[in-house]
Amino acid sequence: MKTTLKERLLDALNACHAIQSFVANCTFAEYEQNQMLRSTVERPFEIIGEALNQAEIDSPELSALIPDVRRIVGMRNRIIHGYANVDDELLWQTIQPHVPPLTQRLTELLESDT
Repeated sequence: MKTTLKERLLDALNACHAIQSFVANCTFAEYEQNQMLRSTVERPFEIIGEALNQAEIDSPELSALIPDVRRIVGMRNRIIHGYANVDDELLWQTIQPHVPPLTQRLTELLESDT
């Protein structure tokens, strides 16, 4: 695995861990009412999307290794370019079913040094 690819996957993995730690023991109501928490969660989503976008540019085979990579980048683009209309509920609903599996996949890729 190229060093730049490994660094980008590690950036995405660290951002996944950050999201999970920020919302641990938090309800959607608490998340929705806390602007600092929402901002703190949005930033790692941006990092994940940009890191995987850059990783895919450098290594097009990444889309086969992480099938949802285009959707992940799309989420990042919606947060960045549609900042005034970020859907808090959509982000919240993304965390539990999607961030843990992505965390696992990134861990596997980094451990396998693919």
